[in-house]
Amino acid sequence: MKKEICVGVIGIGARGESLLRDVVLKSEGVRVGAVCDLYKDRADTGAKHVLESGQTMPIVTTDYNDVINADGIDAVLIFSAWESHVEIAIKAMKNKKAVAMEVGGAYSIKQCWDLVDTYEETGSEFMFLENCCFGRRELMVRNMVSKGLFGEVVHAEGGYHHDLRREISFGKENRHYRLRNYLTRNCENYPTHELGPIAKVLNINNKNRLLSLTSTASKAAGLHDYILKNKPEDTELANLRFMQGDIVTTVIKCSSGETITLTLDTTLPRFYSRGFTVRGTNAMYEEATDSVFVDCKEDMAHDFDWKTECFGNAEKYTDEYEHPVWKKYLSEGVQGTHDGMDWLEFQVFFKALREGRKMPVDVYDAAVWMSITPLSEQSIASGSSPVEIPDFTRGKWVLSDSDTPIEY
Repeated sequence: MKKEICVGVIGIGARGESLLRDVVLKSEGVRVGAVCDLYKDRADTGAKHVLESGQTMPIVTTDYNDVINADGIDAVLIFSAWESHVEIAIKAMKNKKAVAMEVGGAYSIKQCWDLVDTYEETGSEFMFLENCCFGRRELMVRNMVSKGLFGEVVHAEGGYHHDLRREISFGKENRHYRLRNYLTRNCENYPTHELGPIAKVLNINNKNRLLSLTSTASKAAGLHDYILKNKPEDTELANLRFMQGDIVTTVIKCSSGETITLTLDTTLPRFYSRGFTVRGTNAMYEEATDSVFVDCKEDMAHDFDWKTECFGNAEKYTDEYEHPVWKKYLSEGVQGTHDGMDWLEFQVFFKALREGRKMPVDVYDAAVWMSITPLSEQSIASGSSPVEIPDFTRGKWVLSDSDTPIEY
């Protein structure tokens, strides 16, 4: 078992800097051997954080190939812009580097196949960094379902509900990739926060798979309105036409009969939510109200009094249904960003890497979940027509008996 893991960090923007500073550099037995960003000032900021943590000066570069080709780097952590994720991951795997890749949608189905093919050809370790799969409530519901509380699961919903109007509108100033994507694409561009936990609940790629989808996009009005009100001096941006619809609704059909509804909602005023909802024959969970509703045969009066009976009651179920990983995590002390999900996710990755275990969110998960973006784009462009979702496991989903457990 390897005691120290040397990592190269690629992408030191807002997300990358936070993960480097608050998670990676605070993880025991992890050394940062290289930092890279397209912008030199960001790369220098990464090096500054490494030195301040007490580690030695890393390689500092604006060319990710320098990280991939560096001797002594065990794993490459990819936090760069969406467009570069798959390209970097493939080159790293071909150079026998383990990969932990941040989330985002793919730009083509070919990208997804290239990712799977490279993994199968090289055998390099790969983990998709979908932190929401490690969320406390997401894992509790997953545990509830496995223990039978929900009965037979029939439907699930999720969304990326996040007001990003300022981030997108000031994309030029902040050197942020979302602006160019919202200008040129119309799709479910960020599907994995909502789909990842649902896929794990429904055992996707393990005796179940995603079959097809339809996607529908509303008109694009939110960003234009925001820019006119909050950035009127930017006449160039105010005169551009955004392609990305304000609300995108995607409906997915599964081979075992379940349905999934995903909603992208990032350019209108709203509160943050991932909309995680699971519906079964015996119970339901709703993230927006943090509520568990269990069927009661004796009294149906609660049908109209759910706010009194169920609103915000999920905490009552933790004694019995808290996921074992979170029981341990809570006892040790939750840390890191995003309510502790980021820390937990990376500790799981580093542990699997040290011990040679299978990654709990693997390349097949990445390919299937990321494929929703180009497939939704195709469906929207053709009038919300149904689109088939490829089987990136090449039939192995039929043979798999269970999902890879989370080892923390």
